[in-house]
Amino acid sequence: MVGIQIGESESIDKALRRFKKKYERSGVLKEYKKRTFFVKPSIKKRMERIKAQRRAQRPENQMI
Repeated sequence: MVGIQIGESESIDKALRRFKKKYERSGVLKEYKKRTFFVKPSIKKRMERIKAQRRAQRPENQMI
């Protein structure tokens, strides 16, 4: 469950913006979309394999 504390002098717009950021970062919407439809195991494996390939191609975070 996502929630925020609103300060006395904080505007509704700022509070709503903070809530939206927290909501997106928590992954609630992503999880909901994932559970709304059934994905065959073969398709799921293929998607994971593609995701791993993309992750491997991504340049490493190098410290200079």
